[in-house]
Amino acid sequence: MQSRVILSLGVLLCCFLFSIECYGEDAQVCLGCHGDKEIMKTIGGERAHYLHVDQARLQGSVHGSLGCTACHQDVSMEDHLTKGPKSGRKYSNTCKNCHAVFKGIHAVLIKGNTGNPACTDCHTAHAVKSLKSLNVTRESDYCLNCHGKAITLALADGAKLSLQVDQTHIDRSVHSMLSCSDCHFGFSSGAHATRNFKSRKDYTAVSSATCRRCHFKEYTESLESVHGRVTAVPGGGVSAGAVCTDCHGTHAISAALDLRAANPAICAKCHQATNDAFAKSVHGAARIRGKNQDAATCLNCHGAHSISDPQSAAFHLRVPEMCGKCHADEKRIGKYGISTTVVKTYKQDFHGITLGFFKQKSGTRHPAVCTDCHGIHTIAGMDQPNSPRDKAYLEQKCRMCHPDAPPGFSESSVPHSQASFAAAPTVFAINLFYKAFIGLMVVGLFVQILLHIRRIILNHNEENNHGK
Repeated sequence: MQSRVILSLGVLLCCFLFSIECYGEDAQVCLGCHGDKEIMKTIGGERAHYLHVDQARLQGSVHGSLGCTACHQDVSMEDHLTKGPKSGRKYSNTCKNCHAVFKGIHAVLIKGNTGNPACTDCHTAHAVKSLKSLNVTRESDYCLNCHGKAITLALADGAKLSLQVDQTHIDRSVHSMLSCSDCHFGFSSGAHATRNFKSRKDYTAVSSATCRRCHFKEYTESLESVHGRVTAVPGGGVSAGAVCTDCHGTHAISAALDLRAANPAICAKCHQATNDAFAKSVHGAARIRGKNQDAATCLNCHGAHSISDPQSAAFHLRVPEMCGKCHADEKRIGKYGISTTVVKTYKQDFHGITLGFFKQKSGTRHPAVCTDCHGIHTIAGMDQPNSPRDKAYLEQKCRMCHPDAPPGFSESSVPHSQASFAAAPTVFAINLFYKAFIGLMVVGLFVQILLHIRRIILNHNEENNHGK
């Protein structure tokens, strides 16, 4: 028994020494040419630097004990290939000779889709390392071995979704301290799930659901918003309602303050026509061209996550309060010489008082609010022709609710502003007269009361004197 063991070990040792000898001869012959760093091959008129092999890296790889012909089986000294492959896809098929079983994502990649990387794109051809020897310091370093390359995901509708990730995007993101598995749970080096999606929108809807794990409040608000109320599309999938990643992105996620500054451009991805109109308005010109951080953007009126339907009656009734967030703020608006009493004076005029009644009891008609006269996204400055200060423009706006209004109807009142001598001298004089008149009446009434009290005291004193 002991002699058999010794004999078996001897045979194994001889085989091992023979394999080393064969490898040495095989490699040395090939490296006679392929060890030259300048060796190239021209394919399609282009120079390709893929024929040089570094002997040190080859021997240090997991394939270091193999000879060249173990992989390059169709190459020999007598029949050396004169026409090489145009990509690593052909040599990746050679990997199947030893690695016959592919699971998970590797089974998808190995099918031969030229849009995805081949084995050699991730593992390299001659310096193949084991998973344990990758020596990565971060989880993202491991994941980016593949996802740092041009990987694509085939969707059911025929489109391809890029799965390539830029490390610099992650480093600049507010999520830079997170690991890949914090968001992409269910993935590991041993079990990489394969998932099928019907369309790009289907993919973003599913992937955005991950955000609720940390941002539950914002996620639920978005579900209840006009963006979240998506309906089923015949045949499956979801409609074009925006989800988290449509606005925030995936890996290059900016801080909230940066997103506010870029807000119009983000909304323009879906609302381009609206953004074009906004860019020409007094708000858009100040924010986009003037870089004025005080100017209103989409978020100031519509909010961020709990966005309500702007065509609803509830939204219409809240317009004065929305405008008042800026136009009643002395610190924000006062420095530009803009009146901060516009909301207050609006609530005191006919339209504002009527609005108060509508809030208490709904009606079939809705009173005019800021946007009915000033516009919605095309709001003009007061010195521009399409502003309510222009009589013809204002009269046109009035006839939208008062179609039978006679000429000059819009001049019959001073719309929700404090009358000045320059703008409305008659109204200013009447207001001044009433203020003086009412003041004199109050003073006169007070004097009359004092005189009555004096008379009562005098009468009381006279009665006392007569009694004596």
